[in-house]
Amino acid sequence: MLPIAIDVMSGDREPREYVAGALRALADDAELRLLLVGDPQLIASLLAAQPAALRERAAVVAATQVVTMDEKPREAIRRKKDSSMRLAIEQVRDQHACACVSAGNTGALTAIAHFVLRTLPGVERAAIISSIPAAHGVTQMLDLGANTKATPLQLRQFAAMGVIVAREVHGVANPRVGLLNIGEEDMKGHELVQEAHALLGPSGLNYIGFVEGDDIFSGDVDVVVTDGFTGNVALKTMEGVAGLIADRLRDEFQASLLGRLAGLIARPVLRRAAAGLDPRRYNGACMVGLAGIVVKSHGHADGVAFARAIATAALAARRDVAARIAEALQGEAVH
Repeated sequence: MLPIAIDVMSGDREPREYVAGALRALADDAELRLLLVGDPQLIASLLAAQPAALRERAAVVAATQVVTMDEKPREAIRRKKDSSMRLAIEQVRDQHACACVSAGNTGALTAIAHFVLRTLPGVERAAIISSIPAAHGVTQMLDLGANTKATPLQLRQFAAMGVIVAREVHGVANPRVGLLNIGEEDMKGHELVQEAHALLGPSGLNYIGFVEGDDIFSGDVDVVVTDGFTGNVALKTMEGVAGLIADRLRDEFQASLLGRLAGLIARPVLRRAAAGLDPRRYNGACMVGLAGIVVKSHGHADGVAFARAIATAALAARRDVAARIAEALQGEAVH
C-alpha cells in the first residue's frame, strides 16, 4: 500500500495535535506509512523526539500555505495552490499516496478534491459518508456536508455508493437503503425527496422507502441517504445530544454522596457504553464518488480522533473503495 498523505496544518487545532494523531496511527498499524504535508521545520521538530521506528515511516512534504477554516472554496482553489490541503490531495492524484486525510474546511476540501481528482465517470457529485452507531452496529449515512443541496439523481447516486461502502467495506450482504424524510408515509416530504423516492423504487437497490431521524439508530436500515445540509445538521445534533447526556450523567453522579457511590458501582458499565458511543471512535468520513480516496476528519479532532480518521483512510485504501465504486457503478443504472 502506498503512503497516506496527511494535511497536518488545516483544522481547528494546532498542527502538533494532528502530528500526534499521525504518530498514534503509525503505532497502531505496523504496515502504515505516511506523508506529513505542511511546514517542514515544524513537522521535523515534532518528529525529532519520536522513536526511529516511527520516524522512518513518516516522510515530509513541504507546503507554504494553509487553507483557513473560513476560507471560501473558490479562493482556496485560486490562491492556495501550495496549501497543505491541496498538496495532500495532489499526492493522491499523482499516485504518490493511496489516500489523504484533512481536518480542514469542508467546503474547501470538497471543492479542491473535485478540482484536483475529479469525480468517477457518471457521478455528478461526491458525497461524504460515515458510520453512525446503531442498534445493529453501524448505519452508513450520506451526504454529511459535501453538498448543501442535492438533486433527485444525485440522491440516487449517493444511495448506490452508500450500498457499495456498506457491502464492500463493512460486509453487509444486501444493505437496506432508506431516504431520510419527515415521515415514512409515501405522501410525506417535499418535491425533491418525492422525486428521489420515485427513482429509488425501481433502482434495483434494497430500498425500504422513507425513514425518519430515529430510524438511523434503530438497526432497521443500513444506509441512510439525504442532502449534505440535512445530513450535517443531523450529525452535529447527534454529537451535541451525546455530549449533553454525558454531562448530565456526570453532574448527577457527583451531586451527592449516594450519587458518587452509585457512580463508582456503575463506572465499568458506563465506560463501556461511553467507549461504544464516543464520537472519536467514528471520526473520519470518506468522500465517495471521487477518482481517489479523501477522508474528512472533524475539525476539532484530537490526536485520538485524528488517528481514527487515518485508520479509516487506510481501510478504504486496502479495500480499494474508489475502484470498487467505479466498477460497481459501471454495471448499475445510476443515471
